[in-house]
Amino acid sequence: METKAGDPAAFAHFDLRRVPSPAFVVDEAAVRRNLSVLRDIRDRAGIRVLGALKAFSMWSLGGVIGEYLDGVCASGIYEARLGREEYRGEVATYCAAYKPEDLAEILRISDHVIFNSPGQIARLRPVIDDARMNGVNFDIGLRLNPLHAEGEVPKYDPSQPHSRLGFPIDQLRPEHLEGVDGLHIHNLCEQDFLPLQRTWAAIESRVMPHVGRLKWLNFGGGHHVTRADYQIDDLIAFLQAIKAQTGLELYIEPGEAMALDAGILVGEILDVIDNGMPVAITDISATCHMPDVIEAPYRPAMLHEEADGPVTRLGGPSCLAGDIIGDYRVPGGATPGRRIAFLDQAHYSMVKTNTFNGVPLPAIWLWNSETDELKQIREFSYQDFKSRLS
Repeated sequence: METKAGDPAAFAHFDLRRVPSPAFVVDEAAVRRNLSVLRDIRDRAGIRVLGALKAFSMWSLGGVIGEYLDGVCASGIYEARLGREEYRGEVATYCAAYKPEDLAEILRISDHVIFNSPGQIARLRPVIDDARMNGVNFDIGLRLNPLHAEGEVPKYDPSQPHSRLGFPIDQLRPEHLEGVDGLHIHNLCEQDFLPLQRTWAAIESRVMPHVGRLKWLNFGGGHHVTRADYQIDDLIAFLQAIKAQTGLELYIEPGEAMALDAGILVGEILDVIDNGMPVAITDISATCHMPDVIEAPYRPAMLHEEADGPVTRLGGPSCLAGDIIGDYRVPGGATPGRRIAFLDQAHYSMVKTNTFNGVPLPAIWLWNSETDELKQIREFSYQDFKSRLS
């Protein structure tokens, strides 16, 4: 996959030695600019916007996000608890499958609980009914698989063949919607407006016969609405038209869009060897700190990368042979002690970090590019590594 972002913006002037290495640095001003775009879409389209915690769950900014959005969406019990404890507004929870022992709490702390199949709803009906008998209020949703592929890479496409995400829309019958308040249709991944428009065209005839018994329709996440080339006016007109057509409350759940181009990952070159080309070992690990570099895979943009000059292969300190970030023209040259930074790392990187090999986790810092205020939010220690083991 090719990164759709990588604008350094204010980070072009940030002194990388102001923070320890490795460290995530998130620009609050950039997050606020992204949130302002989302709020504008919400207000102009007359919809509700939830921030996806799976992409960006820096809960120290929960109050900031609450100033702009209507709440958050969660992917299970822990994210739902975080959403209720640290964020404002609604909590909508979707999980591909719920454990019965978790569901009672999820129902209690969520406003919408979205199931992956009618079969799950039926099997867990006693838990649902018990919660309502005890005065718990929530909506039930059903995720549909539109069976309309739009993804650039199949493994990130919810409509890939034999997908586990959502109930196949061609199997939907009226009895499947007994007790269901809304439909959830998430079919995008880092995409602009046209794939959403095509998805709706593909499923409209199957959805419209059921709207009279529903309260809301949720178009999920994957909307890259804060990208400079996104067709915002087209999206707003589309949402207004769907709202008028269906009479339903509409939701979208952007995650990455909240933090697009709003954070960097700062690292340091520890050593350089020659093995047919310069190879630099850094204190940033693709495996531990940016796993999407390997899983997607993709090449993250580097701050101030040179346009020409010698190419150096950068990799992490772990023992995994594949812990390779990529080949770069390092600004100033690849030498031990050189600070580097990778762009657009606020989303998905922070939530996916791990301590494989005992590699330390990056610290988390919050910067405001408008005021230049810089503060440490969290640093991690050996105890954080040890506490995950037994």
